[in-house]
Amino acid sequence: MTAVRARLMRRLLWTSCALGVGVIALLTSCGGYSSNVSYGTAVVTMSDVSGDFTSYIVNVDAITLTRSDGVIVQPLATPETVDLVKLHDLTELVEAPAVPVGTYTSLALTLDFTAPLIAVNVNGQITTAAPLDASGNAMTSSALTVTFDPSNQLVIKAGQCVRLAIDINLAASNTINFSASPLSVTVQPFITASAAPLDQTVMRARGILVIAQPASSDYVVNMRPFGDRVSALGALTVNTSDSTYFNLNGVAYTGAAGLAAMQKLQLNTPVEAYGTLGSLATITPTFNATAVYAGASLESPLADYLTGTVSAVSAGTLMLHGASYLPRNGYGSTIFPAYLPSVPVTVSSGTIVSEDGVAASGLTTQSISVGQRINVAGQGGIDSNNNLKMDATQGLVRLQPTPVWGTLNSAVPGSMSLKVLSFSDFEPTALNFAGTGTAAANDAVPASYAVNTGALDESATPPGTLLKMYGIVTPFGSAPPDFNATAVTPGTATPQTLVVEWGNGGSTAPFSSASSTGLVVSLADPNLSSTIRYISTGPTRTDLTTLPASPMIVFASGAALTLGVGNATAIDVFNSAGGFASQLSTTLNGTKHVYRLVCVGQYTSATNTFTATQVAVNLHG
Repeated sequence: MTAVRARLMRRLLWTSCALGVGVIALLTSCGGYSSNVSYGTAVVTMSDVSGDFTSYIVNVDAITLTRSDGVIVQPLATPETVDLVKLHDLTELVEAPAVPVGTYTSLALTLDFTAPLIAVNVNGQITTAAPLDASGNAMTSSALTVTFDPSNQLVIKAGQCVRLAIDINLAASNTINFSASPLSVTVQPFITASAAPLDQTVMRARGILVIAQPASSDYVVNMRPFGDRVSALGALTVNTSDSTYFNLNGVAYTGAAGLAAMQKLQLNTPVEAYGTLGSLATITPTFNATAVYAGASLESPLADYLTGTVSAVSAGTLMLHGASYLPRNGYGSTIFPAYLPSVPVTVSSGTIVSEDGVAASGLTTQSISVGQRINVAGQGGIDSNNNLKMDATQGLVRLQPTPVWGTLNSAVPGSMSLKVLSFSDFEPTALNFAGTGTAAANDAVPASYAVNTGALDESATPPGTLLKMYGIVTPFGSAPPDFNATAVTPGTATPQTLVVEWGNGGSTAPFSSASSTGLVVSLADPNLSSTIRYISTGPTRTDLTTLPASPMIVFASGAALTLGVGNATAIDVFNSAGGFASQLSTTLNGTKHVYRLVCVGQYTSATNTFTATQVAVNLHG
């Protein structure tokens, strides 16, 4: 058996090479990729089905790939600290290491729980939870092996890239013990992984700047995912366009002006881009950016950073709810949301305010209001009660697109009224709306939240419809309207999750029918949970027993279908219904017990069907 540390094959040593030559020439002259060496690139992405958590911070200690001839490759040789909850709405582009050519049949991933920070939203309050294994002992680590679909194995070709998509399914992996004191969570990890198509999945790509190239409308980074401060996990070329938004040191640019400003940044400046994967046809993958952040707007050795939801505003102080904290000395000393239910942030006329994605001018601290999600750069400190505080009087505040869920009260062209259910996943009861209106009588009221929809017209939408909207909260003291929406989506058009759990050690017969046509959960099973048997749409849940019948779970067509069956050590993944159904039939032989079922997709009430793009069948033990 041979082991290869793949990522060391193609680490870019730009500082020892002339920056004036092309990318491929640099790779060759720096001892990296050569056309005479049989390597391709595995573009590793990571996502999550998050469940009920506000934070779930663990270490991904290792990722290894096994080739059909037994060669073992280690594309991730440095442990990464990851908040898995943040991977729910946004996929992370983790790395792009060189990997020896060949067909890879399986992946192994190790999760380290020795210093976790896990928190749950309990009625608007952030509550920490201790991870326990299936026997009730403290969770330490978990090593999982995923076998790829025999008809869709990971094939690495010389001089080309291929995407490897990893999904860590928290909803399928965890049972929250709400009755326990203190709160705990039983963990039986479940992940899937497969070669994935090049699609329009929105991703974040973080790295350190190598060179900005206005002539070709792109820049090059060495990849550093998550909050990593030390690694270089492969090169990435980031394409920009005339409409790409840049926020560099608090200053907004659009298009070519942004790339010109990037040329003035120091080598190895952290930079992140949001967008989609581009071409995978060569050894270095490309990324198409819609937004780019760098300098003090992202990370700086002179500033500390907070991200959270504004819960109150008073006399130059913002209170942040559910805040995560990134200190200037690195991610390893990060204080996460479990410890920061409420953090005061002082601001002033010297605070630079910008809006993500919009090259707006004239923004001030008055533009920041209750319910708004923000990112703050400033000087962290400790108050007299040993709690964190932040001084951003000479710092930066980024207004970030804020997700709001609610049910429609009424609508006319250009505006609507919502009964708000959540701001950035937190109940309105966690927020204080005093002062948001032009007068006290005009302060925002979550039960009748006034929304400016602009060109978006919801007047034909029936009252009571569940909606998800993104946008920016109206400046403090100027409501109504309370919110300016940039996107509105019916809840039924968003990804929904079907979750079922079986107690008493699981069920040997969880389905009344199971075939390549679909699955039907047996609602008569005596081991079926009385509470965990629902379809969730945003903050709402529908008990399966309240539907006309147990819904038929059918499988979506297309290359994005991912089906997994296994337990906390070994999981088989399939990208076709036939292979999955065959494996499930073999597995459910009367001796194996199913612990959890999680499906991601869309429920159609008219036909009582749930069309799944992901299915996870987690076996007990």
